[in-house]
Amino acid sequence: MNHLDNLSDIDAANVVRCARTLLRRPLLRQDGPDGELLSLVYRHRAVLQDLFAGLLGYRLVVERRFARLYKSGPGHDDTRGVLSMSPRGYAYLALTLAVLTGIGRQTLLSRLVADIRSAAVEAGIDAPDDVTERRALTAALRHLVSLGVLQETEGSVAQDMIPQEALITIDTDLLGQLVTGPVGEAQSPAHLIELAARPGPRGVEHAVRRKLVETPLVLYADLPDDQAEWLRRNQRKETAVLEQAFGLYTECRVEGVLAADPEDFLTDLSFPGVSTVARIALLALPDLVDDDSEEPPARHVVTVERIREVCARLVEDYPAAWSKQFTDDLDRLVAEVTELLRRMGLAVPCEEGWSISAAAHRWLPSPDGDPEREQPEPVVVPEVPSWSLFDEENVS
Repeated sequence: MNHLDNLSDIDAANVVRCARTLLRRPLLRQDGPDGELLSLVYRHRAVLQDLFAGLLGYRLVVERRFARLYKSGPGHDDTRGVLSMSPRGYAYLALTLAVLTGIGRQTLLSRLVADIRSAAVEAGIDAPDDVTERRALTAALRHLVSLGVLQETEGSVAQDMIPQEALITIDTDLLGQLVTGPVGEAQSPAHLIELAARPGPRGVEHAVRRKLVETPLVLYADLPDDQAEWLRRNQRKETAVLEQAFGLYTECRVEGVLAADPEDFLTDLSFPGVSTVARIALLALPDLVDDDSEEPPARHVVTVERIREVCARLVEDYPAAWSKQFTDDLDRLVAEVTELLRRMGLAVPCEEGWSISAAAHRWLPSPDGDPEREQPEPVVVPEVPSWSLFDEENVS
């Protein structure tokens, strides 16, 4: 890779910093998070555009006010979505974008909501005016506010969506940069998802490298044969490429490759974590991947009942350690533990229940020590005699 070879050490470090920021924030604007780096991105835009195009097949647009990195779509992988957005919220997001393209630069919130509901009816989508629908619509609008596409000029989009008026300003420049999939080419929603997830110009190379950069864990068993073969053959080279360009460190195992960010900047989902769900998921792993065979399988299939049993035991053994909302609702706890493992790429649903990757061994907790075995040896204090030869009078 020669994208950084002709740069000074300082410039190369700045390019890597910008590349990492764009991976984390594909829509970077001056008044948004990390917006202070936009001037640096603009200065190194040519190198960054070549780097993303060459390594990942991504297009990068850089303007004075914003930078937009066009990533590939996730396909049918739903683990890369915004955590606060439900599928219904994404439906309202799509409807809102469609409405905003013809609404001008300013509108009243009430009119915007009315136009969104009209667009839903036109698209054949049932959109009743109830609490669930209002929350989903609010989430979509708040997401656009967070991206800077919508600006609350007067009033605001209330979290509880209580009917109130607000004046909304639309940033049409950012609006035109949001959609990455080729909408004009798609013949159906499924076709759009397929087109958006197409590999880059270099085919297998771009497809595999995108997975390494965008997902926490890439298992050979989950890759097509040609991609798995390419990754096995290029493990060593990819380690150097990902470290030099994006500051990522790879861990190569028999089952696959993990690309880790030592600074956790590129990680939108931390594991292990401090929440009740994250800690119970971590403590449950030893029982879920326990296998006494000489050659453990690449995946350990466990039933939902088994996961529930392990979680229930942890709750019972350490009742004061967990949030009461989960200890009182074991079904919710099990659902959120398995969802966390799924989003981390450590578990996938199967007919028998859940298939846990052997890569979970990387996160197996190890105790600091066995309290019974590591008790300090008792200190033996030699008995001091109560008399001395010098206690007697010295008779000359």
